Amino acid sequence: MRQHSPLQPLTQIPAHLQTIADYEKEAELHLSHMVWQYLQGGSMDEHSVRGNLSQFEQIQLLPRMLKDLTQGHTQIEILGQRFPHPIFVAPIGHQQQFHPDAEAATALAAEVLGSNMILSTFTNTDMRELKQGNPFKWFQLYWQGEREKSLSLVKMAEAHGFKAIVVTVDSPHSGIRDRERHAFFELPKYEPQPHHFIQQPQSKQNEHPLFQGLMKIAPTWADILWLSQNTSLPIILKGIVNPHDAELALQHGVKGIIVSNHGGRVLDGCISPITALELIKNVVPTDFPVLYDGGIRRGSDVFKAIALGASAVLVGRPCIYGLATAGALGVAHVLKILKEEFEITMALMGTATVDEINKDYIFQKS
Repeated sequence: MRQHSPLQPLTQIPAHLQTIADYEKEAELHLSHMVWQYLQGGSMDEHSVRGNLSQFEQIQLLPRMLKDLTQGHTQIEILGQRFPHPIFVAPIGHQQQFHPDAEAATALAAEVLGSNMILSTFTNTDMRELKQGNPFKWFQLYWQGEREKSLSLVKMAEAHGFKAIVVTVDSPHSGIRDRERHAFFELPKYEPQPHHFIQQPQSKQNEHPLFQGLMKIAPTWADILWLSQNTSLPIILKGIVNPHDAELALQHGVKGIIVSNHGGRVLDGCISPITALELIKNVVPTDFPVLYDGGIRRGSDVFKAIALGASAVLVGRPCIYGLATAGALGVAHVLKILKEEFEITMALMGTATVDEINKDYIFQKS
Protein backbone atom coordinates (compact mmCIF):
# COMPACT_ATOMS: atom_id res chain seq x y z
CA MET A 1 0.00 0.00 0.00
CA ARG A 2 1.61 3.20 -1.21
CA GLN A 3 1.42 6.19 1.10
CA HIS A 4 2.66 9.63 0.15
CA SER A 5 2.34 13.29 0.96
CA PRO A 6 0.02 14.73 -1.69
CA LEU A 7 1.58 17.10 -4.19
CA GLN A 8 0.18 20.61 -4.49
CA PRO A 9 -2.21 21.21 -7.44
CA LEU A 10 -0.49 22.22 -10.66
CA THR A 11 -0.83 25.75 -12.03
CA GLN A 12 -0.16 24.78 -15.64
CA ILE A 13 -0.74 21.63 -17.65
CA PRO A 14 2.42 19.59 -18.38
CA ALA A 15 2.83 18.08 -21.84
CA HIS A 16 2.52 14.48 -20.64
CA LEU A 17 -1.16 14.89 -19.73
CA GLN A 18 -2.85 13.87 -22.98
CA THR A 19 -5.63 11.44 -21.99
CA ILE A 20 -8.05 10.72 -19.16
CA ALA A 21 -5.79 7.78 -18.22
CA ASP A 22 -2.88 10.22 -17.87
CA TYR A 23 -4.98 12.39 -15.57
CA GLU A 24 -5.98 9.38 -13.49
CA LYS A 25 -2.33 8.56 -12.79
CA GLU A 26 -1.48 12.19 -12.07
CA ALA A 27 -4.46 12.79 -9.77
CA GLU A 28 -3.36 10.04 -7.39
CA LEU A 29 -0.18 12.03 -6.69
CA HIS A 30 -2.24 15.02 -5.53
CA LEU A 31 -4.56 13.21 -3.12
CA SER A 32 -4.08 11.41 0.17
CA HIS A 33 -4.35 7.62 0.16
CA MET A 34 -7.64 7.84 2.04
CA VAL A 35 -9.26 10.27 -0.40
CA TRP A 36 -7.94 8.36 -3.42
CA GLN A 37 -9.56 5.15 -2.18
CA TYR A 38 -12.82 7.04 -1.67
CA LEU A 39 -12.70 8.40 -5.23
CA GLN A 40 -11.73 5.19 -6.99
CA GLY A 41 -13.62 2.71 -4.88
CA GLY A 42 -17.02 1.18 -5.27
CA SER A 43 -19.37 -1.18 -3.53
CA MET A 44 -18.29 -4.57 -2.16
CA ASP A 45 -16.16 -6.48 -4.72
CA GLU A 46 -16.36 -3.63 -7.25
CA HIS A 47 -17.64 -5.80 -10.10
CA SER A 48 -19.84 -2.92 -11.24
CA VAL A 49 -16.99 -0.41 -11.15
CA ARG A 50 -14.93 -2.60 -13.46
CA GLY A 51 -17.93 -3.51 -15.58
CA ASN A 52 -18.75 0.12 -16.27
CA LEU A 53 -15.31 0.49 -17.86
CA SER A 54 -15.09 -2.85 -19.68
CA GLN A 55 -18.60 -2.73 -21.21
CA PHE A 56 -17.43 -0.40 -23.98
CA GLU A 57 -14.90 -2.99 -25.19
CA GLN A 58 -17.80 -5.17 -26.34
CA ILE A 59 -19.01 -2.46 -28.75
CA GLN A 60 -17.16 -1.97 -32.03
CA LEU A 61 -17.45 1.01 -34.35
CA LEU A 62 -18.81 0.60 -37.87
CA PRO A 63 -17.87 3.76 -39.79
CA ARG A 64 -19.32 5.09 -43.05
CA MET A 65 -17.13 6.72 -45.71
CA LEU A 66 -17.26 9.53 -48.29
CA LYS A 67 -19.95 11.57 -46.56
CA ASP A 68 -20.15 15.39 -46.65
CA LEU A 69 -19.35 16.59 -43.14
CA THR A 70 -18.72 20.27 -43.90
CA GLN A 71 -21.83 21.35 -41.97
CA GLY A 72 -20.96 19.21 -38.95
CA HIS A 73 -21.49 20.24 -35.31
CA THR A 74 -22.03 18.65 -31.88
CA GLN A 75 -25.08 20.62 -30.71
CA ILE A 76 -27.97 18.79 -29.04
CA GLU A 77 -31.36 19.72 -27.63
CA ILE A 78 -32.89 18.36 -24.43
CA LEU A 79 -36.23 19.55 -23.06
CA GLY A 80 -36.20 22.56 -25.34
CA GLN A 81 -32.73 23.69 -24.27
CA ARG A 82 -29.81 23.63 -26.72
CA PHE A 83 -26.36 22.55 -25.55
CA PRO A 84 -23.05 22.97 -27.43
CA HIS A 85 -22.23 19.27 -27.00
CA PRO A 86 -23.54 16.19 -25.15
CA ILE A 87 -20.76 15.88 -22.51
CA PHE A 88 -22.18 16.91 -19.12
CA VAL A 89 -20.51 17.11 -15.70
CA ALA A 90 -21.99 14.55 -13.30
CA PRO A 91 -22.99 15.55 -9.76
CA ILE A 92 -20.19 14.78 -7.32
CA GLY A 93 -20.35 15.87 -3.69
CA HIS A 94 -17.74 17.14 -1.25
CA GLN A 95 -15.35 18.43 -3.92
CA GLN A 96 -13.31 20.48 -1.45
CA GLN A 97 -11.49 17.31 -0.45
CA PHE A 98 -10.08 17.17 -3.99
CA HIS A 99 -9.16 20.85 -4.42
CA PRO A 100 -9.60 23.97 -2.26
CA ASP A 101 -11.71 25.69 -4.94
CA ALA A 102 -14.15 22.75 -4.95
CA GLU A 103 -17.27 23.01 -7.12
CA ALA A 104 -16.54 26.64 -7.98
CA ALA A 105 -13.53 25.44 -10.01
CA THR A 106 -15.52 22.66 -11.69
CA ALA A 107 -18.35 25.07 -12.53
CA LEU A 108 -15.94 27.58 -14.06
CA ALA A 109 -14.34 24.91 -16.24
CA ALA A 110 -17.73 23.55 -17.30
CA GLU A 111 -18.92 27.02 -18.29
CA VAL A 112 -15.80 27.74 -20.35
CA LEU A 113 -16.11 24.40 -22.18
CA GLY A 114 -19.89 24.65 -22.64
CA SER A 115 -20.58 21.57 -20.52
CA ASN A 116 -23.82 21.33 -18.58
CA MET A 117 -22.89 21.23 -14.87
CA ILE A 118 -25.03 19.21 -12.46
CA LEU A 119 -24.38 20.55 -8.96
CA SER A 120 -24.67 18.05 -6.11
CA THR A 121 -26.79 18.61 -3.02
CA PHE A 122 -23.64 17.78 -1.06
CA THR A 123 -21.75 20.74 -2.46
CA ASN A 124 -19.02 22.64 -0.65
CA THR A 125 -19.92 25.62 -2.84
CA ASP A 126 -23.30 27.23 -2.22
CA MET A 127 -25.53 26.97 -5.30
CA ARG A 128 -26.03 30.74 -5.15
CA GLU A 129 -22.32 31.24 -5.84
CA LEU A 130 -22.51 29.66 -9.29
CA LYS A 131 -22.78 32.21 -12.08
CA GLN A 132 -26.41 33.27 -12.41
CA GLY A 133 -26.17 33.92 -16.15
CA ASN A 134 -24.69 30.55 -17.12
CA PRO A 135 -27.61 28.62 -18.68
CA PHE A 136 -25.83 25.27 -18.56
CA LYS A 137 -26.48 24.17 -15.00
CA TRP A 138 -28.87 21.73 -13.33
CA PHE A 139 -29.28 21.02 -9.61
CA GLN A 140 -29.06 17.48 -8.24
CA LEU A 141 -31.37 16.84 -5.30
CA TYR A 142 -30.97 14.23 -2.62
CA TRP A 143 -34.40 13.94 -1.03
CA GLN A 144 -34.32 15.76 2.30
CA GLY A 145 -36.62 13.34 4.13
CA GLU A 146 -39.57 15.73 3.98
CA ARG A 147 -41.41 17.30 1.07
CA GLU A 148 -41.15 20.89 2.24
CA LYS A 149 -37.43 20.63 3.02
CA SER A 150 -36.80 19.18 -0.41
CA LEU A 151 -38.95 21.82 -2.08
CA SER A 152 -37.06 24.65 -0.36
CA LEU A 153 -33.86 23.53 -2.13
CA VAL A 154 -35.73 23.24 -5.43
CA LYS A 155 -37.14 26.76 -5.05
CA MET A 156 -33.65 28.08 -4.32
CA ALA A 157 -32.43 26.41 -7.51
CA GLU A 158 -35.31 27.95 -9.45
CA ALA A 159 -34.40 31.40 -8.15
CA HIS A 160 -30.75 31.07 -9.11
CA GLY A 161 -31.11 30.08 -12.74
CA PHE A 162 -30.83 26.29 -12.64
CA LYS A 163 -32.69 24.75 -15.56
CA ALA A 164 -33.66 21.30 -14.24
CA ILE A 165 -33.83 19.26 -11.05
CA VAL A 166 -32.03 15.91 -11.07
CA VAL A 167 -33.34 13.69 -8.26
CA THR A 168 -30.94 10.86 -7.41
CA VAL A 169 -33.04 7.83 -6.51
CA ASP A 170 -30.58 4.93 -6.40
CA SER A 171 -28.76 5.78 -3.20
CA PRO A 172 -31.02 5.78 -0.13
CA HIS A 173 -28.01 4.07 1.50
CA SER A 174 -24.40 4.71 0.50
CA GLY A 175 -23.64 1.05 -0.14
CA ILE A 176 -21.00 -1.14 1.49
CA ARG A 177 -17.64 0.19 0.31
CA ASP A 178 -14.88 -2.14 1.47
CA ARG A 179 -12.07 -0.06 0.01
CA GLU A 180 -13.24 3.05 1.89
CA ARG A 181 -13.51 1.17 5.15
CA HIS A 182 -10.04 -0.36 4.80
CA ALA A 183 -8.65 3.14 4.22
CA PHE A 184 -10.59 4.44 7.30
CA PHE A 185 -12.13 7.13 5.13
CA GLU A 186 -14.03 9.95 6.75
CA LEU A 187 -15.18 13.23 5.31
CA PRO A 188 -13.32 16.37 6.43
CA LYS A 189 -15.18 18.58 8.87
CA TYR A 190 -16.23 21.24 6.37
CA GLU A 191 -18.65 24.03 7.19
CA PRO A 192 -21.93 22.73 5.74
CA GLN A 193 -23.80 24.84 3.22
CA PRO A 194 -27.20 26.16 4.37
CA HIS A 195 -30.09 23.78 3.66
CA HIS A 196 -27.86 21.37 1.73
CA PHE A 197 -27.55 18.49 4.19
CA ILE A 198 -29.98 15.81 5.27
CA GLN A 199 -30.70 15.26 8.94
CA GLN A 200 -30.26 11.55 9.61
CA PRO A 201 -33.22 9.96 11.43
CA GLN A 202 -32.90 8.52 14.91
CA SER A 203 -34.24 4.99 15.22
CA LYS A 204 -36.60 4.19 18.06
CA GLN A 205 -36.24 1.13 20.22
CA ASN A 206 -37.25 -2.09 18.41
CA GLU A 207 -37.07 -0.31 15.04
CA HIS A 208 -34.68 -1.45 12.33
CA PRO A 209 -32.15 1.37 11.70
CA LEU A 210 -32.27 0.79 7.93
CA PHE A 211 -35.86 -0.11 7.09
CA GLN A 212 -37.54 2.06 9.72
CA GLY A 213 -34.67 4.57 9.67
CA LEU A 214 -33.02 5.58 6.40
CA MET A 215 -35.72 4.07 4.19
CA LYS A 216 -38.38 6.00 6.08
CA ILE A 217 -36.94 9.26 4.71
CA ALA A 218 -36.30 7.96 1.19
CA PRO A 219 -38.62 9.33 -1.53
CA THR A 220 -41.44 7.35 -3.13
CA TRP A 221 -43.18 7.70 -6.50
CA ALA A 222 -45.85 9.80 -4.78
CA ASP A 223 -43.15 12.24 -3.65
CA ILE A 224 -41.77 12.50 -7.18
CA LEU A 225 -45.23 13.28 -8.57
CA TRP A 226 -45.79 15.89 -5.85
CA LEU A 227 -42.43 17.52 -6.57
CA SER A 228 -43.12 17.68 -10.31
CA GLN A 229 -46.41 19.43 -9.55
CA ASN A 230 -44.75 22.01 -7.30
CA THR A 231 -41.88 23.28 -9.44
CA SER A 232 -41.67 24.99 -12.80
CA LEU A 233 -38.45 23.06 -13.54
CA PRO A 234 -38.41 19.66 -15.26
CA ILE A 235 -37.73 16.69 -12.98
CA ILE A 236 -35.12 14.19 -14.16
CA LEU A 237 -34.51 10.96 -12.22
CA LYS A 238 -30.93 9.72 -11.88
CA GLY A 239 -30.26 6.07 -11.14
CA ILE A 240 -32.98 4.37 -13.18
CA VAL A 241 -31.88 1.01 -14.65
CA ASN A 242 -35.09 -1.04 -14.72
CA PRO A 243 -37.45 -0.56 -17.70
CA HIS A 244 -40.47 -0.87 -15.37
CA ASP A 245 -39.21 2.15 -13.41
CA ALA A 246 -38.71 4.05 -16.66
CA GLU A 247 -42.38 3.42 -17.47
CA LEU A 248 -43.40 4.56 -13.98
CA ALA A 249 -41.33 7.72 -14.40
CA LEU A 250 -43.46 8.63 -17.41
CA GLN A 251 -46.59 8.24 -15.27
CA HIS A 252 -45.31 10.45 -12.43
CA GLY A 253 -44.46 13.73 -14.12
CA VAL A 254 -40.81 12.94 -14.84
CA LYS A 255 -39.42 14.64 -17.95
CA GLY A 256 -36.23 12.59 -18.38
CA ILE A 257 -34.06 9.94 -16.76
CA ILE A 258 -30.36 9.30 -16.28
CA VAL A 259 -29.43 5.64 -16.63
CA SER A 260 -26.79 5.04 -13.97
CA ASN A 261 -25.59 2.51 -11.41
CA HIS A 262 -23.95 5.32 -9.42
CA GLY A 263 -20.50 4.53 -10.77
CA GLY A 264 -20.66 1.13 -9.10
CA ARG A 265 -20.58 2.81 -5.70
CA VAL A 266 -23.93 1.63 -4.29
CA LEU A 267 -25.14 -1.82 -5.42
CA ASP A 268 -22.39 -4.14 -6.61
CA GLY A 269 -23.57 -6.46 -9.36
CA CYS A 270 -26.13 -3.93 -10.59
CA ILE A 271 -26.78 -4.25 -14.33
CA SER A 272 -24.33 -2.32 -16.49
CA PRO A 273 -25.73 1.06 -17.56
CA ILE A 274 -25.08 0.31 -21.24
CA THR A 275 -27.29 -2.79 -21.04
CA ALA A 276 -29.89 -0.89 -19.01
CA LEU A 277 -29.85 1.91 -21.59
CA GLU A 278 -30.80 -0.50 -24.36
CA LEU A 279 -33.59 -2.07 -22.30
CA ILE A 280 -35.03 1.30 -21.32
CA LYS A 281 -34.93 2.75 -24.84
CA ASN A 282 -37.24 -0.11 -25.86
CA VAL A 283 -40.04 1.06 -23.53
CA VAL A 284 -39.95 4.88 -23.58
CA PRO A 285 -41.03 7.24 -26.37
CA THR A 286 -38.27 8.05 -28.85
CA ASP A 287 -38.31 11.73 -27.86
CA PHE A 288 -38.12 11.06 -24.10
CA PRO A 289 -34.67 12.21 -22.84
CA VAL A 290 -32.56 9.28 -21.62
CA LEU A 291 -29.11 10.38 -20.46
CA TYR A 292 -26.24 8.02 -19.72
CA ASP A 293 -23.80 7.85 -16.78
CA GLY A 294 -21.01 5.35 -16.16
CA GLY A 295 -17.48 4.57 -17.32
CA ILE A 296 -16.95 7.27 -19.94
CA ARG A 297 -13.19 7.62 -20.46
CA ARG A 298 -12.88 8.33 -24.21
CA GLY A 299 -14.69 10.34 -26.84
CA SER A 300 -15.43 7.05 -28.56
CA ASP A 301 -17.29 5.94 -25.40
CA VAL A 302 -19.48 9.03 -25.76
CA PHE A 303 -20.21 8.05 -29.36
CA LYS A 304 -21.10 4.47 -28.40
CA ALA A 305 -23.50 5.57 -25.65
CA ILE A 306 -25.25 7.97 -28.04
CA ALA A 307 -25.43 5.26 -30.72
CA LEU A 308 -27.34 3.12 -28.21
CA GLY A 309 -29.83 5.91 -27.59
CA ALA A 310 -28.35 8.27 -25.01
CA SER A 311 -29.40 11.91 -25.33
CA ALA A 312 -26.20 13.02 -23.55
CA VAL A 313 -23.58 11.54 -21.23
CA LEU A 314 -22.41 12.41 -17.73
CA VAL A 315 -18.73 12.38 -16.75
CA GLY A 316 -17.80 12.02 -13.08
CA ARG A 317 -14.46 10.65 -11.94
CA PRO A 318 -12.51 12.09 -14.94
CA CYS A 319 -13.57 15.61 -13.93
CA ILE A 320 -12.30 14.96 -10.42
CA TYR A 321 -8.98 13.70 -11.81
CA GLY A 322 -8.67 17.09 -13.50
CA LEU A 323 -9.80 18.98 -10.41
CA ALA A 324 -7.31 17.24 -8.12
CA THR A 325 -4.51 17.75 -10.63
CA ALA A 326 -4.94 21.40 -11.52
CA GLY A 327 -8.23 22.85 -10.30
CA ALA A 328 -10.41 24.57 -12.89
CA LEU A 329 -7.62 24.35 -15.45
CA GLY A 330 -7.45 20.58 -15.05
CA VAL A 331 -11.23 20.08 -15.31
CA ALA A 332 -11.32 22.26 -18.42
CA HIS A 333 -8.53 20.23 -20.02
CA VAL A 334 -10.28 16.93 -19.22
CA LEU A 335 -13.49 18.17 -20.83
CA LYS A 336 -11.54 19.51 -23.81
CA ILE A 337 -9.86 16.12 -24.30
CA LEU A 338 -13.20 14.29 -24.29
CA LYS A 339 -14.87 16.88 -26.52
CA GLU A 340 -12.08 16.75 -29.12
CA GLU A 341 -11.95 12.95 -29.06
CA PHE A 342 -15.72 12.86 -29.59
CA GLU A 343 -15.54 15.33 -32.48
CA ILE A 344 -12.79 13.36 -34.20
CA THR A 345 -14.69 10.10 -33.66
CA MET A 346 -17.80 11.67 -35.22
CA ALA A 347 -15.81 12.80 -38.25
CA LEU A 348 -14.09 9.44 -38.73
CA MET A 349 -17.42 7.65 -38.32
CA GLY A 350 -19.05 9.77 -41.05
CA THR A 351 -21.59 11.47 -38.78
CA ALA A 352 -22.01 15.22 -39.20
CA THR A 353 -24.41 15.73 -36.29
CA VAL A 354 -25.24 13.98 -33.03
CA ASP A 355 -28.73 13.26 -34.35
CA GLU A 356 -27.20 11.06 -37.07
CA ILE A 357 -25.51 8.74 -34.57
CA ASN A 358 -27.47 5.49 -34.15
CA LYS A 359 -27.10 1.71 -33.94
CA ASP A 360 -26.18 1.49 -37.61
CA TYR A 361 -22.74 2.79 -36.66
CA ILE A 362 -21.88 0.11 -34.09
CA PHE A 363 -21.43 -3.65 -33.97
CA GLN A 364 -21.88 -5.44 -30.65
CA LYS A 365 -20.05 -8.65 -29.87
CA SER A 366 -22.34 -11.35 -28.55
